[in-house]
Amino acid sequence: MEKTAHGSVIQGKKFYRFADGKWETVSLEVPQELPFTIYINDLELVTILCTPVKLNCLVLGYLYSEKIIRDIKDVVSMRVCEDDALADVKLANTEFIIPEKRILTSGCGGGTSFNLDVPKIESSLTTTPDHLLHLMRNLLENATFYNATGGIHTSAIGDDHSLLAIAEDIGRHNTLDKLAGECLLRKIPTRDRIVLTSGRVSTEMLRKAARMEIPVVVSLTSPTNQAVILANETGIALVGYARGRRLTVYSHPERLSVPSDSSV
Repeated sequence: MEKTAHGSVIQGKKFYRFADGKWETVSLEVPQELPFTIYINDLELVTILCTPVKLNCLVLGYLYSEKIIRDIKDVVSMRVCEDDALADVKLANTEFIIPEKRILTSGCGGGTSFNLDVPKIESSLTTTPDHLLHLMRNLLENATFYNATGGIHTSAIGDDHSLLAIAEDIGRHNTLDKLAGECLLRKIPTRDRIVLTSGRVSTEMLRKAARMEIPVVVSLTSPTNQAVILANETGIALVGYARGRRLTVYSHPERLSVPSDSSV
């Protein structure tokens, strides 16, 4: 087995496929999984199962999502080492204490959260089905590792015109942390933007989007029932099964100007 130049997939020399009644040898790419530990002021915070791409964005985005930092200015220094599978972060807040309460989330990459607070979204943003479907097509076209392996989640943040940033990871919630971190690094405002993802939208996905003040969340697949409830409560338009020329709106249809007549 060997690492590709991108470090996110491993190319197998010998895999075996059974098809049409016979075996064949194939060379395939499979996603790489890394247990990655974040230290804050020399204290071990959390270990995340992730894809080793944009690890600096993952760290910053995770700290932002968990309200450990409010801005990149709260970070005095950050050392990310893929070989040692760790990030060493020094905060301006030298009195930081690791929260005692940890919540295991439904993230397929091993999600851990320290709080479940969800801010209410105050936004006048509206969009159209055609634009959301256009952004989803762009997301899938640019999902390099997702297209190569099929085992990677992909998410993106966009605006009225195009995609602004894309992130890929084995954990769908990690992709949103990477987006948040990249936007912090590149000074891209996230308020009143649109988030798109290839994965299922659960409550922790919605919470991370709300932390970025995102009023529209779009998935290639489905939301959970609790995510729909939370989206209604927080003012987020939650859209699922956005593929081809179709999509389904689960909450706040006014953001997509859905006619009030339910028969249409």
